[in-house]
Amino acid sequence: MAGLPVAVDAMGGDRAPQEIVAGARLAAEEGIPVVLVGPPELVGDTAGLELVECTEVIAMHEDPAQGVRRKKDSSLVRAAELVRDGRASAMMSAGNTGATMASALLRMGRLPGVARPCIATPLPRLGRAPAVLVDAGANAECTSAMLVQFAQMGAAYVAARYQVTEPSVALLSIGEESSKGTPLVKEVHSLLAELVPSPGSAAATSSGLRFLGNIEGRDLLPSPADVVVTDGFTGNVALKALEGSLRFLLHTLFEVFGTDDATKAASEVLMPHLLPIASALDPENTGGAMLLGVEGVCVISHGSSTSVATLNAIRVAHELARGGLVDHLAEAVSAGPAGQA
Repeated sequence: MAGLPVAVDAMGGDRAPQEIVAGARLAAEEGIPVVLVGPPELVGDTAGLELVECTEVIAMHEDPAQGVRRKKDSSLVRAAELVRDGRASAMMSAGNTGATMASALLRMGRLPGVARPCIATPLPRLGRAPAVLVDAGANAECTSAMLVQFAQMGAAYVAARYQVTEPSVALLSIGEESSKGTPLVKEVHSLLAELVPSPGSAAATSSGLRFLGNIEGRDLLPSPADVVVTDGFTGNVALKALEGSLRFLLHTLFEVFGTDDATKAASEVLMPHLLPIASALDPENTGGAMLLGVEGVCVISHGSSTSVATLNAIRVAHELARGGLVDHLAEAVSAGPAGQA
């Protein structure tokens, strides 16, 4: 895997292909092997990078499943096939999220025992490794066994990506008490508590995670747990609410700094302290979300990705492929009740 390139969907995202190619070029300059995938006439100048040619592109607005089935020679499908065929170590796209997931699932296949793949998205925690939200949008409707499996894969992911020993897991609900939440949430709470009876116990060590119980939406930033588990519908709504709130807060704050001489003077003192915080909260710097549960590394970057976001996503894809993430996920799923069901 170490010498294989990361397959980059050159046509994925609102700023493709220019920003995607520029980010891939930056990655190549760091020594990360990269191969672009896309129609030559649309990609244009590849900045010297290898291009795997195709004839089709799945647009952002297209139906994911239909797009993947109809457009078998699309950049997304070809990128997934490069990983499947052992010609690439990982794939990365800032394009249609559903189509990226469908391409990876249909071409790479699921890991043995995985009911459904899920999307793991970093949640910033200033001064420490990010937490991870799973599922952030892959599965709108889930069973209790699926959510337990998301917890297992999420724990394996943060252990591999952020070197967290014995990751902690929490369940997103409307109250901290085990009696709060929907019937699904209550059932999952019971299953996770059974899988991991108490932090620090022998069961906690053998399962590879620690269950902290329920947390509420107000606890997401910063999360007390390394992994926050929920269904894809709730997770996506929560994630978009957080992104919008942070964007509004930072935009308002920076606007205030320019209202008069006093605020301008204050900004000169505070800005050096605020800019690193803004950078840490910026999705551009997170390295994208990870699709967990398929037979390969698939990183999904946000649709407005610039060259910086593309570079960070490629870095993550390369590091996770080199670190054997897929093997860690397979081991985590096979070790627990959900993986045996």
